[in-house]
Amino acid sequence: MASRRTSTAAAWPSAPPAGVSSRPASRASPAPDTVAGLLCDHPADADDLVQETLVKVYLRWSRISRLDSPDAYVRAMLANQHLSMRRSQSRDRRGRRWPGAPSAVDDREPAVADRSALADALAGLGARQRAVVVLRYYCDLSDEQIADALGCSPRTVRSQASRALARLRDTATAEELG
Repeated sequence: MASRRTSTAAAWPSAPPAGVSSRPASRASPAPDTVAGLLCDHPADADDLVQETLVKVYLRWSRISRLDSPDAYVRAMLANQHLSMRRSQSRDRRGRRWPGAPSAVDDREPAVADRSALADALAGLGARQRAVVVLRYYCDLSDEQIADALGCSPRTVRSQASRALARLRDTATAEELG
């Protein structure tokens, strides 16, 4: 018996969903998996976040593709899915690194040490504060765009950012003194 192959083009909507880009490479917009990696404590959680978000994007692609800025809408879906997943997880995982992660980084690799320190610092933030920091400083969004993505006011975004930066400063100061 020969198996029948179907064309993958028939399985996709009229345009590819987010994460399967057809836009020119010169347009700078962070990929969903990169943003998810910054939002989540564990690589497996980041993979789950991207997968669940892209399933929702696929199911709603006919509406999303008609928006003025589908990338912004997908980022908002990603951030909201992250917050939802964090609410449903137990709090005992907060601040923990994934199993097998190195606790110390070799000083010969400063870029790796910087990334590890950033991951440790972000792990100490709450879900909403982390989302604000990632969307503001990595995705380079304005307070209004972040507020739209997270469903809150720009004032809330500013206060969350201020508290997050204060916490990051305290963490950095404690490490320097310790």
